[in-house]
Amino acid sequence: MAIGSALSVGLLGLKAFIIQIQAFISPGLPYFSVIGLPDTSLSESRERVKSACQASGFRWPETRVTVNLSPASMPKRGSSHDLAIAASVLSASGAIPHDCLAETIVLGEVNLDGTVLPIHGLLPILLHARERGVRCLIVPQANEGEAALVDGPEVICVRHVGELIELMGGRARYAPPDGTVASESAHAAPFTPPAMGDMSEVVGQRMTKWALKVAAAGGHHLLMTGPPGSGKTMLASRMPGIMCPLNSAEQLEVASIRSLCGVLPGYGISDVPPFEAPHHTSSTAALVGGGSGLATPGAITRAHRGVLFMDEAPEFSSRTLQTLREPLESGYVALSRSKGSTYYPARFQLVMAANPCPCGFSYGTGERCTCRQKDRVRYFSRLSGPILDRIDIQVEVPPVERIGGSGDGEAVETSRDMRRSVVVARMTARERFAREGWSCNAQASGEWLHAHTSTKALELVNRALESRRLSLRGADRAMRLAWTLADLSGRTSPGCEEMNQGIMLRTRVT
Repeated sequence: MAIGSALSVGLLGLKAFIIQIQAFISPGLPYFSVIGLPDTSLSESRERVKSACQASGFRWPETRVTVNLSPASMPKRGSSHDLAIAASVLSASGAIPHDCLAETIVLGEVNLDGTVLPIHGLLPILLHARERGVRCLIVPQANEGEAALVDGPEVICVRHVGELIELMGGRARYAPPDGTVASESAHAAPFTPPAMGDMSEVVGQRMTKWALKVAAAGGHHLLMTGPPGSGKTMLASRMPGIMCPLNSAEQLEVASIRSLCGVLPGYGISDVPPFEAPHHTSSTAALVGGGSGLATPGAITRAHRGVLFMDEAPEFSSRTLQTLREPLESGYVALSRSKGSTYYPARFQLVMAANPCPCGFSYGTGERCTCRQKDRVRYFSRLSGPILDRIDIQVEVPPVERIGGSGDGEAVETSRDMRRSVVVARMTARERFAREGWSCNAQASGEWLHAHTSTKALELVNRALESRRLSLRGADRAMRLAWTLADLSGRTSPGCEEMNQGIMLRTRVT
């Protein structure tokens, strides 16, 4: 009896777990099986591994080979375990020393000719390995740039299964790879910050820019309603430029999600908040995550710590919009599928844009509007009450009536100026909420708000509740807005003016 072993790492969402892979070579008719809840792509590794080992000069056993993936009760998926499976078989057959991989994690997909291909999700795996105290990892050469992002464990990069055999003290016969790997991620360009426009480029819309600054300072969700061409999309696309830079922990969170999605090489580690703008025809699975077996991340997870922009929001299906309700409150999304539940972070700022009606011209006197009344009602009613109640700021974006000329008068605030104000306001909020563990006003609890807001300001909120201008949830959100406005103005707590402005920002859209 010959048993060889190797270690790999599996992912359930962003949660990693160690997989022990054992290969057992036993007498019997030639057969190769992989057990331990593998998915389809992992089951197909049998042919890839067998061919890759033979391409490295290894004579495949003409007998029964069984590979077990432990823990057997956890579902495993993906081709990133190919190299570890190959290593376990090589160890069992004696091609490499039996205990050479005892404390080494092996990761990589193999091709039929033995080349090792890059994998997705390496960054969260490296972070988990560092937490577990793993001393060494063997990863694909094409993932070298991603592996360099994490300090701690020793990382060895290989391009071919034959290199692994020689690295472990065995003998291999193979043609060295020519350095080209059939993968876009292997040759991704170095990260450069995406071209992001400046707020000063948006003509007019002083009040909307102010509302965006308030949203960025307090972490508030926002809805802009206005006719076509008024600048809603331009304003939303520039919002990451006025938000607080991501700290080190947040950068790793965002990078781990991008690594899992396979797009990290195009971004690298950056302090710029992510920006996701799904099309209004996107399915529910594309927005929140989905897929068979175990769910994969959706747009709301890719927008974690950044902005999710939904242009033409009423054109999204009602079912898709309703799926946002829980993530907006909890900051994560739980997706249950046939092989288990997956949890993904989804703490994003929602920015919606909508026309006032299907044709877009139901504003002012409405003389240009060609929609019937029932069409207008049906169009905007897709944004249901529960969704609107979760959006802190609701503003109208009027059409621009004048550009250029000497009559503009007012100084134009740049994104850098707005970002400076936002950073100061965020720092004030962090210091105030240091004991509670909150980072912005949008996370403050209703209990804290009721206890620390002045009686005069609370009276304004109670009047709005009595007149049904606000729901109880809306009242808490109006108070959070008032605290953000106080932070921006340099006040220690909101007064009646800030509370009135907070209520106004909540109730602009009816």
